[in-house]
Amino acid sequence: MSLQERVQIIERIKEEITKVYLGRTDIIEMLLIGLVVRGHILLEGVPGVAKTTLVKAFAACLGVEFHRIQFTPDLLPADITGSYIPDANRRDFFLRKGPLFSNIVLADEINRAPAKTQSAMLEAMAEQQVTIEGESHPLVSPFMVLATQNPVEQEGVYPLPEAQLDRFLLKLHLGFPSRQVERAMLRTYRKEPSPVEPILQAETILQWQKEVEDIHVSEEMEEYILDLVAFSRKHRSVLLGVSPRGTLGLLRASRAVAFVRGRDYVLPDDVQLIAVPLMAHRIIIRPEAELEGITTRRIVNEALKKVTVMRREHAV
Repeated sequence: MSLQERVQIIERIKEEITKVYLGRTDIIEMLLIGLVVRGHILLEGVPGVAKTTLVKAFAACLGVEFHRIQFTPDLLPADITGSYIPDANRRDFFLRKGPLFSNIVLADEINRAPAKTQSAMLEAMAEQQVTIEGESHPLVSPFMVLATQNPVEQEGVYPLPEAQLDRFLLKLHLGFPSRQVERAMLRTYRKEPSPVEPILQAETILQWQKEVEDIHVSEEMEEYILDLVAFSRKHRSVLLGVSPRGTLGLLRASRAVAFVRGRDYVLPDDVQLIAVPLMAHRIIIRPEAELEGITTRRIVNEALKKVTVMRREHAV
């Protein structure tokens, strides 16, 4: 498949998803970026901003197996991983696989699940396997978790531990749509919209995941990534900066940006595009800085400005 053919397919995917999802098209691009580098994505937004609609349309467009898990405080690990069920005819047990044995998993309101269930999710996201009664079972490929959470409601939720947040390649914020988009929604949903048609197959996705590893990253781009990460660790308002896993993630995601935009090399613009959704949720701010209203997104934007200026001055 040529670069031009790939770009055309990606544009078709965007067009197909926008049949039912009338929000930001850059969010669709971010989902594709996560897909081609085997990354998981956390979607944060208040109820009713079409997070679930977006994920379901995305999965339908890929033509792969999809399952939605509604996370609740009483959800058990076996509810998502599966369990062994007795078979009276064979006098044996067989494995009834849970919804994690799917290509695309929607973890709806993931922060409502208790610690044990979160641990099972963490193993699936980190190792692409689950453990059932002491036995490990590999999950299918491709495998991607798209999780949602409500940033406003605090009752009945369990904050995600830093270790699990770090496993999400990107954290995307979905706000309210513009008036123009909301007007289009009123007109589109007067009747049931056309179903999303599958465009990709699992084999194509796996091939893309291999091809993205061949995207060229120059030594200069590596230095740029390292400078951004170092800035996040040395900032006076930061208690804990971006982890080495985040550094690798920034490299991989920058390659994916170039890939979905039809290039075989990484530009500074690719790194800048992905920096905030990749780095911000990996930074922990000092309590006194939080009281001053400093946010992690502000720190990443500051890093982009100052590091870029520093590198330009050094080049001169």
